[in-house]
Amino acid sequence: MGESIYGMKRTHRCTELSLANTGETVTVMGWAHKRRDLGGVIFVDLRDRSGIMQVVFNPQNSAEMFTKAESIRNEYVLAITGLVTKRSPETVNPKLSTGEIEIMVKELRILSRAETPPVQIEEDSDVNETVRLKYRYVDLRRPDMQRNLTLRHRVAKIARDYYDSNGFLEIETPMLTKSTPEGARDYLVPSRVHPGKFFALPQSPQLFKQLLMVAGYDRYMQITKCFRDEDLRADRQPEFTQIDLEMSFVNVDDVITINEGFIKKAFKEALNIEIDIPFPRLSYQEAMDRFGSDKPDIRFGLELVNISDLAANCGFKVFSDTVRNGGSVRAINAKGCGAKFSRREIDSLVEFVKIYKAKGMAWIAVEENELKSAITKFFSGDEVKAILDRVKAEPGDLICFIADKDEVVYDSLGALRLELARRLDLLDKNVFRFLWVTEFPLLEYDDGDKRWVAKHHPFTSPMDEDLLYLDSDPGKVRAKAYDIVLNGVEVGGGSIRIHMQELQAKMFRLLGFTDEQAWERFGFLLEAFKYGVPPHGGMAYGLDRLIMLMAGKNSIRDVIAFPKVQNASDLMTNAPDIVEPKQLKELHIRSLE
Repeated sequence: MGESIYGMKRTHRCTELSLANTGETVTVMGWAHKRRDLGGVIFVDLRDRSGIMQVVFNPQNSAEMFTKAESIRNEYVLAITGLVTKRSPETVNPKLSTGEIEIMVKELRILSRAETPPVQIEEDSDVNETVRLKYRYVDLRRPDMQRNLTLRHRVAKIARDYYDSNGFLEIETPMLTKSTPEGARDYLVPSRVHPGKFFALPQSPQLFKQLLMVAGYDRYMQITKCFRDEDLRADRQPEFTQIDLEMSFVNVDDVITINEGFIKKAFKEALNIEIDIPFPRLSYQEAMDRFGSDKPDIRFGLELVNISDLAANCGFKVFSDTVRNGGSVRAINAKGCGAKFSRREIDSLVEFVKIYKAKGMAWIAVEENELKSAITKFFSGDEVKAILDRVKAEPGDLICFIADKDEVVYDSLGALRLELARRLDLLDKNVFRFLWVTEFPLLEYDDGDKRWVAKHHPFTSPMDEDLLYLDSDPGKVRAKAYDIVLNGVEVGGGSIRIHMQELQAKMFRLLGFTDEQAWERFGFLLEAFKYGVPPHGGMAYGLDRLIMLMAGKNSIRDVIAFPKVQNASDLMTNAPDIVEPKQLKELHIRSLE
């Protein structure tokens, strides 16, 4: 398995050995995971990428090797040659895949000594993440981290094989490209040979993959790095990885079908989990109305219920005035929580929704023979009964109400729904529930800039039946866009693209670009559109997010080998860092300090 090291050549990884190898002389190499001296015999758990093998130093076999083994400490790197031996029944370790065998050592080489590591090499270490990331090369030795990166490798390989078998070509696109306004802030790279000019690192390969469709390549895929200089959180990094796709002569159903096939194959081959296809599909509006989110978690119920019609003329002015002013009143029936939650817990939910700009939360606790609430006195008996019937209330339930403009109602109840699921332990990481969210709004109005902005990006095609609203009522136009959502996390998304030059130019004008500005920023795309463009569409997966969920982790930092932290710095290499003045001078950059 490799070149000879000090006269020894590795024959097996640790867990490649089994009872079938009993009696063989083998050579294994790895790290000393644990050393135990028991009654004059030294046991060392030797660890490599595959797992652990117990090796035994017995002075009766070799006094020299036993003496040498006394100096072994955790994380020393060792080469061991010895005889594979069956363990006696009372010493079998069922927790190890190699627990029925051990190696009686004939020869030992200490390849490297080690100081006590700052991170314990154990499952799910509770060491502070700052320490883990500073010493990432040690942290990556932990079995759970190695499983995560192995899973990532497998899914990437499955993706390449699957899309190749379906006629996709993997084609690389540039890392140094032109800065174009696609939503997030660009990372810029100064050009030495073009003073005062800059490349941008790609936020995505979007324009290039569309140009590949113009070029006739029909089906493209790429596993590629993307860069966005934006505020970070658990599922964001300044550099992240996409499985990127584009297809010609397709509609929404074609793109969805090919990608459901990939998800099914990836989960089966990587995790041995069967995923049922096709996935459910919800329009954007239905997702918002039912779940308060365009990336709903459908592992549990607790759906939103609109009671605006029942509240419009009630005596509770908070509700009736909201409806009169164009807002809505919606509720969640927290099943069983009226009996489970104390008044203090209910009050904490009231404070929770205020984080999402709700002014408060009304509630009714339903008991067998009475209702506990501060608001029922404002309603008639028939009005209360109609509301409880609408939300399917039963004794023991807690009905939570938010009255406000739709945006606040969706945000606060959508977040409350997830908070209730956490408190009720409804979020099972071993359950994987996919769905597609479709028919997003094409545009959103930016109150700050007083203009329309693209919900996804400027190249997304409007739905054919909504084209007539582009001039008269742009907010009414839906897009041929689709997101794939897993357990409340958007793991991918895409759209059918605009392929007609006139419509693309109109879209740019609607977004506030003059024709001159559009040509300045996107001229190479508009020029290409003069020469025959096939209808096309595609999507991209956030590979980091997908692996995070498949691995049952809460942060993408646990599935990236060398991630950045919250402020976009690398604790291990201390990047970003200052550079030599000579380098700045070559790039025609003057430091402000």
